Amino acid sequence: MNAVRKIIHVDMDAFYASVEQRDNPALRGKPLAVGGGVRGVVAAASYEARIFGVRSAMPAVTAKRRCPELIFVKPRFDAYRAVSQQIRAIFLDYTPHVEPLSLDEAYLDVTEDLKGIGVATTIAEEIRARIRAETGLTASAGVSYNKFIAKLASDQNKPDGLCVVTPARGPAFVEALPVARFHGVGPKTAEKMARLGIETGADLKARSLEFLAAHFGSSALYYHDLARGICHRQVKADRPYKSVSAEDTFLTDLAEPEALLAELERIGRHVWTRIEAKQLSGRTVNLKVKYGDFQIVTRAKSLDRPVSGVAEFLEMGAGLLRSLLPPVKAIRLLGLGLSGLGEAERPRDERELALPL
Repeated sequence: MNAVRKIIHVDMDAFYASVEQRDNPALRGKPLAVGGGVRGVVAAASYEARIFGVRSAMPAVTAKRRCPELIFVKPRFDAYRAVSQQIRAIFLDYTPHVEPLSLDEAYLDVTEDLKGIGVATTIAEEIRARIRAETGLTASAGVSYNKFIAKLASDQNKPDGLCVVTPARGPAFVEALPVARFHGVGPKTAEKMARLGIETGADLKARSLEFLAAHFGSSALYYHDLARGICHRQVKADRPYKSVSAEDTFLTDLAEPEALLAELERIGRHVWTRIEAKQLSGRTVNLKVKYGDFQIVTRAKSLDRPVSGVAEFLEMGAGLLRSLLPPVKAIRLLGLGLSGLGEAERPRDERELALPL
């Protein structure tokens, strides 16, 4: 358990946008956003678009304002999944210990690699070269002794970059970075830390465990360790899903109950198709409602057994929505999902399968 691990974090460069530019030469070199639409958001942006400040999760109207020449294309998740499977196959040539975080990034534990190469940096370079040769895309990689630093390192020299952080260099590397980049430090926590004078890893390291406990409760030890480059999370392959869900933003806000119930059924059937494809089962149905003023309301209902099928799933979802009808104000987005998947066997580190329609 005390042996130094060899961890690689591979992160594809502007993955969705890069696939679109690869498959359509007319889009190469141009500012591109995947997603959009009148009421949509940016799912991914090319590096040409990022120069103008276009980022993922940004409203399409804001992205267009920042970059008038921005080209929007509809997402093709089947294409992205196919490429992701190609990349996953490359990873598995080197280690069975592959932990995907999404379609475009994964952790690899190569402490003992299948090819007997023995040097994590060499393995990362070989993987990046194979990804370029076999998919026509570029990937960045971080190599280090734990997951936390490997993920930070993969973002250090993007795009098409490699960053290696040895155990000797790890603490100093962390100290120099803004805490907003740390895994587990979300926007609200970063804001709270800033109010306390904690902007960098060095600032965080300077605070005592007692100080952190007083302000961050049970997360104090986790933050205390991160500031010192310490992370004990293991690479866990094939983790089960925590939830499966989908959501959709409407072209115009909806207030008519029948229209809302019809939209929810459409979304729900899409979700159930993925549930069946993954051969999953779950006990809890979750509803998400976003009103026209961006207020979000959620509702959930759980059974003492798995949901029996699509009919029960849809009826439970409709029941949750009916409790909010007629709506107090028009609704711009609905989402429906199933959670409590395999609860008895689920490990602590979990992932979610949630995609926009």
